[in-house]
Amino acid sequence: MSEEEREPQKDETGRPLKFDNPEHLERMIDNYFKEGCAKKIVIIKDNPIELPIPTVTGLALYLGFASRQSFYDYENRDKFSYTIKKARTFIEKHYEEMLQVGNTTGAIFALKNLGWKDKTENVNKNINYNSSEMSKDEVKDISDKLEEEF
Repeated sequence: MSEEEREPQKDETGRPLKFDNPEHLERMIDNYFKEGCAKKIVIIKDNPIELPIPTVTGLALYLGFASRQSFYDYENRDKFSYTIKKARTFIEKHYEEMLQVGNTTGAIFALKNLGWKDKTENVNKNINYNSSEMSKDEVKDISDKLEEEF
């Protein structure tokens, strides 16, 4: 009896798992990206081009999950973690590509929902001067330079 024909395992709540092995899940994910995800037609130089629109929600529904969370829960299972991460990374790649062609607002929103963050870096310069060892002109020069920087 093959792995796919065995009775599905049950999760902690007693509900049977949708997928018993990562190979079956990976085949289904590949099918989604090849033929199951929605498509849109864009016109480039009077030529219609059909582009896939992969989404996490679309993939979750295609795989038979009732929610994105059920799909994400598989990532916490050791034998499925790599497969789910790879699928999510493929979808993130699609949104990153959208940033290159001008559709940035939707792509940024989607990437933030996939865990990306706007990052602001603060630089804190700790400069220790012993003003008692400096002349008044040296202290003023340093003070002026610090004000210019900030």
